[in-house]
Amino acid sequence: MTDLTRLGTGGGRWGMRADVLRHGAGHDSSRVGYIELFFDLVFVFAVTQLSHMLIHHTDARTLLETVVLAWAVWWLWIDTTWVTNWLDPDKVPVRTMLLVLMLLGLLMSSAIPEAFGDKALLFAVPFVLIQLGRCLFTVWAMGRHWPENALNFQRIAVWLAVSGGFWIAGALVDGDARLVPWIVAALIDVAGPRSLFWVPFLGPTDPSTWEVRGAHMAERVSLFLIISLGESIIVTGEAFSEVEVSVTTVLAFLAAFVSTVLMWLLFFARSERRATEFFAAQANPGMVAQTSYTYVPYLLIAGIVLTAVADELVLLDPLGHDGPTDAWTAGLVCGAAALYLVGNALFRRTTGGRWSVTHLLGGAVVLAAFALRFVVTPLTLNWVSNLVLAAVIVGDVLIARRTAARSAVVAA
Repeated sequence: MTDLTRLGTGGGRWGMRADVLRHGAGHDSSRVGYIELFFDLVFVFAVTQLSHMLIHHTDARTLLETVVLAWAVWWLWIDTTWVTNWLDPDKVPVRTMLLVLMLLGLLMSSAIPEAFGDKALLFAVPFVLIQLGRCLFTVWAMGRHWPENALNFQRIAVWLAVSGGFWIAGALVDGDARLVPWIVAALIDVAGPRSLFWVPFLGPTDPSTWEVRGAHMAERVSLFLIISLGESIIVTGEAFSEVEVSVTTVLAFLAAFVSTVLMWLLFFARSERRATEFFAAQANPGMVAQTSYTYVPYLLIAGIVLTAVADELVLLDPLGHDGPTDAWTAGLVCGAAALYLVGNALFRRTTGGRWSVTHLLGGAVVLAAFALRFVVTPLTLNWVSNLVLAAVIVGDVLIARRTAARSAVVAA
C-alpha cells in the first residue's frame, strides 16, 4: 500500500487549518480508536431495533421495510468508517464530529420501529444530517491538506444531497407510499460508489486516489460483524429468559447458540485472516475496499440479523404447536443461513480467493431444506440448518488441507 505519510503536505488554500489526517504507516497509524468503538455502541441499539421489527411483525412488507432501513444503518456506519480511515479520530475536531454523529444516530435508531409510521421524520432527518454533515466536515478537514480527496467528497456530497431529498420526501408522505421514495434513495446510495460518484462538470472520482488503510478497514468491518453476532446473543438470551425451561426449550437455546458460533467460525476462522492479508497487500486497495468491505458485508450482517430473528421465533414455539413449521419461520431459518453462506462466498471471491464450492453448495442445500417444513418442527429445521453450516466448515477445512498438501508436493 502507498505510504500515507506523503498525504497532508499542503496544497489547498481553504479548509481547516489544523491537520487532522492520519499519518504514517504500520499498525499504530491504522489502529481503531476508542472513540470509534464508542461510536459503535449506537449501532448495537440500531441492530437490536431492526431485529425486533421482524420478531413482532411477521409479514413480507415488514421484511422489505427492514431491509431498506438496515441498508440505511449499514451505509451510515460504513461511510463513517471510510472517513475515519483517513481522518484521525484522536484529533479533537474528528472526535467531536463522531460524538455529534452518535447523538444523531441515537435519535435515528430510536425511530426505527416506527420509521414507516409516525416517526419517519425522526428517522430521516438525523440520517440525512449525519450523511451530509459528515461529508461536508470531511471536505473542510481535507481542503488544505488533501485537496484531491476533498474534491472526491464534494462529489459524494452531491450524491448524498440527491438521495437525502428522497429520504426526506419519503418521510413527508403517507406511510403506505413511503417505501417507494426510500427504496429510490437507497438505490442512489448503492449506485454512487459504483459510478465513482460521477457529477456533471466534476466528472468521476479516480479510484487510485482512494488510499485506503487496509488493516483499519478490515478491522472495522470485522467489529461490526461482532456487533451483529453480539446482538444475536442478546436476542437469544432475552428470549430464553422469557420461556419455561424444559428439554425442548434448552435444545432450542442450544440451537440458537450453535448457529451463532458456526457463523463466527465461517467468517473469522475461515475467511477473515486471509482476506485481511490480501487487502493489506494491495498496491491500490480502493476498489477492493469498495466491493469487499462496503457492499458484501451487508449480506453477512443481514444473514446474522435474520438468523437471530429465526432463533427467537424457534425458541418461542420450538414444536410448532399450530401444526408443521410455518412458512415465515422456515423461510427465515433457511433463507438467513443461505444468505450468510453466499455472502461468505462473495467475500472470499472478492478478496482474491476462488469461488467456494462448499459455501455455494451449502447455500443450495439449506434452501432446499425449506421443503422439510411440512414434516419437521421448527426446532428440527433449525438443527438441520446448523448441520449444513457445520458441514460447510468441515468441507472447507478438508479442501484447504488437500490443497496445501498438493502445494507441498509440487514445491518438493
